[in-house]
Amino acid sequence: MLNRLEQFRTFLKDKKIAVLGVGISNRPLIRYINGLGATVTAFDQLKSDDPVLSQTRRSFAEEGIEIKWVTGPDYLDHLHGFDLIFRTPKMRHDLPQLRAERERGAIITSEMEVFMELCPARLFGVTGSDGKTTTTTLIARMLEQAGYTVHLGGNIGTPLLDRIDTIQPDDMVVLELSSFQLMSMRKSPDVALVTNITPNHLDVHRDYQEYIDAKRNIALYQPFDGRLILNAGNYGSRMLGSDARGEVTYFSRTRQELSDGFLLEDDQLVYRKGGVSHPFLNASDILLPGRHNLENYLAAAAVVWPYVRPEHIRAVARAFGGVAHRLELIRVLDDVRWYNSSIDTSPTRTKAALQAMADRREQVVLITGGADKKSDYTGLGESIVEVSRTIIFCGANADLIEQKIRYEAAFKGVRVDELTMIHCDSYEEAVEAARQHARPGEVVVLSPAGTSFDRFRHFEERGNLFRDLVMALPEKE
Repeated sequence: MLNRLEQFRTFLKDKKIAVLGVGISNRPLIRYINGLGATVTAFDQLKSDDPVLSQTRRSFAEEGIEIKWVTGPDYLDHLHGFDLIFRTPKMRHDLPQLRAERERGAIITSEMEVFMELCPARLFGVTGSDGKTTTTTLIARMLEQAGYTVHLGGNIGTPLLDRIDTIQPDDMVVLELSSFQLMSMRKSPDVALVTNITPNHLDVHRDYQEYIDAKRNIALYQPFDGRLILNAGNYGSRMLGSDARGEVTYFSRTRQELSDGFLLEDDQLVYRKGGVSHPFLNASDILLPGRHNLENYLAAAAVVWPYVRPEHIRAVARAFGGVAHRLELIRVLDDVRWYNSSIDTSPTRTKAALQAMADRREQVVLITGGADKKSDYTGLGESIVEVSRTIIFCGANADLIEQKIRYEAAFKGVRVDELTMIHCDSYEEAVEAARQHARPGEVVVLSPAGTSFDRFRHFEERGNLFRDLVMALPEKE
């Protein structure tokens, strides 16, 4: 494996390399391959005078990194004559400009694909429509609790290729993998988890089948001694069992008929083998709220079971308070709790967040709205009115959400005229409206049910703004 890394370094020397998209994952990539002697050209659709891109260029210059730049809306029209092309994760691999370069002889790849080819350590990969980041983090925490050196990265926001020199064969690497990263992947992790599959990202994928096929790649290319962990309670995940090349393990929060797997029995998480259940975690020990997090713990436990002991899982459950932007409690002000769940980029995620509030019998002032992904909003209106009588809209899909509320409120026995629905043009207005309407003992939850791309570069920027605005609110006199 070390020879493979040396071969890669040798291959890069004096090669003409294009990096498409200078976002979070590709900036460390540029630094790494530039240091290996490659001639790098960075392509980005932002204009050269864009403040974010300008800052990135200044940072590279200050570090002594000399690269060429091609920017602006027509940037891909200048993609000619490269030996190796790294695409950004969300870029389709079958764009005409990429096909033309591939036919000319260029290698089209991504930071993640190269990393997985070169990584000397055991790879754990997590994909799914919901729950990826929390479950990925849980897996890493459990392995760390057991004493392993763990490298956490991928779609969770940390590129790892530039750290490949420091990863040892006995380490553990845990990766969150999106459908965009998996679309052209021809190598799968040693241990792969599919949390669930529901319609998502249909604003990028041609249709739902293409989205499913991208997820399927995590199973198709596993080694023969690999392990595939699937959600027996979700059809999209469960059906991938026929693609497995190695061992398949199932988990489920709802299906009790499984003779083998990781299941919820009453208030205990158990490992069942041959029909005999072995409890390993009390549900009450889990600090994270919501039924969906019981499922996340079942999935994570199924992944790490051969490598950790039950006490390691319990230690994480009792200490782990969650990942930023995922029902993150950011402030208690005048007896009102404010939660940031900016990661809720789809209706299904918002429904899960609201279910967590319903389980705790919370009364919610909801801030919602974002960019639509051609998602299915069925049931969202019911979920909202179950916990909320005040809904504040701020986002491009606000009308779609309001339409579902008006249509589905009656299913819960709620009259529309009993609801307060407010449309705001900015997050400043939305936070102020929530402040005015939230009463002591209630909670304010930001759960957009859409992506951030109508106003922000990513969901973290959206959540950070919300957090800053909430933290700046003065106490009432």
